[in-house]
Amino acid sequence: MAEPTGPARPYRRLARAGVLAAVFVCAACGLVYELALVALGSYLIGDTVGQASIVLGVMVFAMGVGALAAKPLQPRAAAAFAAIELLLALLGGLSVLGLYAAFAWLDLYAPALVATAFVLGLLIGAEIPLLMVLLQRIRKQAAGSAVADLFAADYVGALLGGLAFPFLLMPVFGQLKGALVVGAVNALAGLALVFTVFRRELSRRARAALTAGSVVVALCLGYAYLTAQDFEVTARQQLYRDPVVHAERSRYQEIVLTRSVSEPGRSGTDLRLYLNGDLQFSSTDEYRYHEALVHPVLRGRHAEVLVLGGGDGLGVREVLRYPDVARVTVVELDPAVVALARTEPVLRELNRGAFDDPRVRLVHTDAFAWLRTATERFDTVVIDLPDPDETATAKLYTVEFYALVRAVLAPDARIVVQAGSPYFAPRSYWSIERSLRAAGFATTPYHVDVPSFGDWGFLLAAPGATPPALELPAGAPALRFLDPETLRLAGNFPADRRRLDVPESTLLQPRVLEYARAEWRGY
Repeated sequence: MAEPTGPARPYRRLARAGVLAAVFVCAACGLVYELALVALGSYLIGDTVGQASIVLGVMVFAMGVGALAAKPLQPRAAAAFAAIELLLALLGGLSVLGLYAAFAWLDLYAPALVATAFVLGLLIGAEIPLLMVLLQRIRKQAAGSAVADLFAADYVGALLGGLAFPFLLMPVFGQLKGALVVGAVNALAGLALVFTVFRRELSRRARAALTAGSVVVALCLGYAYLTAQDFEVTARQQLYRDPVVHAERSRYQEIVLTRSVSEPGRSGTDLRLYLNGDLQFSSTDEYRYHEALVHPVLRGRHAEVLVLGGGDGLGVREVLRYPDVARVTVVELDPAVVALARTEPVLRELNRGAFDDPRVRLVHTDAFAWLRTATERFDTVVIDLPDPDETATAKLYTVEFYALVRAVLAPDARIVVQAGSPYFAPRSYWSIERSLRAAGFATTPYHVDVPSFGDWGFLLAAPGATPPALELPAGAPALRFLDPETLRLAGNFPADRRRLDVPESTLLQPRVLEYARAEWRGY
């Protein structure tokens, strides 16, 4: 076809630019839908790798099916493209809300995720063939050149979506509203292209149908946006036994505080902290956990203490009970947890304002990264990190991590690790113990009963070949739960809970993650 001249030529250039702009925006929206499903799964399920594999695998497969399914739609490419964008905007915008509802009320999250990923992938896959037809209708060009132009816009748009999701949509709108905003942008991009560049290709019936569809989609997305906060509060409450008194989604995790009201058989108020749905403590018995975690490791020198994790301040509270502690360095990834510990009245009373003590120094960063560059030396290290049932935390229970911990120890230093339950997750517990030994530590395993958790295990360790003694320090303060006899018995394991011969966990083979997921799934 001859190159157009006169007034037609600039118009066609603008039309081509409009099609490529639509490709750009649609690609960005499509990638945001994918990332939203992955992120939601990581928050609700905790299996980031598994969720990403399911979502990406299903969506890419469905995109291929969608591309084939779009063939019969090519004669009416403009109307079909607009209809697909409206449907994609509606389903993509509501996808996070629908999956959250399936998780909270229906216990159908896994099949709902697969179905959602497939339908979204099907619609996304149908976009490119139809856009290719529309591009060629403006001006015929060689297939290779047309594909190059189209995919260049598609890939650059995907980059925009990938950057916008974590750095703009999540911080500004949050997950529910962010998906709804993207759905609205998706619909606008598709309709703008069709109703301007390809308006003449639409029949009167098609225009009426698309206009009505646009109104329905706008009303649905708008209503969902206005009620998203109420929906999230209601759905979140469905997941917890007690009333939710605080909830936020920080950059790293979902933080929820619940507080019970007095009931027969329950003494006092029960304040509970959950991170990504996992219980961190109950105020009714947290002293059992934190006394068992902190006091045995302080039997040795403890002028300089390092606490990895422990953003609730409860472990730090126990450390500060010793007047000869000169400094406590707390490395906590999430500033939001510490801010909550400082400002929430009941939690602040529980931790006795630990973070306001002048001996405490706070560092907000990843513990693994911090240890790689640390030059200080510590007499005692308390490792109070979340359980290794997520990809992000599994690296903090590996041989490499414990080797980094060993590098910051002063002579005759001791460490303690909260290691999960030797009853509910024995392979995970003993894999952590084996990882410590592989990093050059001698270990002393022990466990105590914490009613809100069950039987919970710890690992006292010291560099070298001699396991540290399981004893309270001289001059220990009066404790509510732990005494010398209780601590002595804590080192005993029944025959069915003794050491398992399991391999250590490493960065490249995080076996503790595999064990923790498999074992906790049954409870």
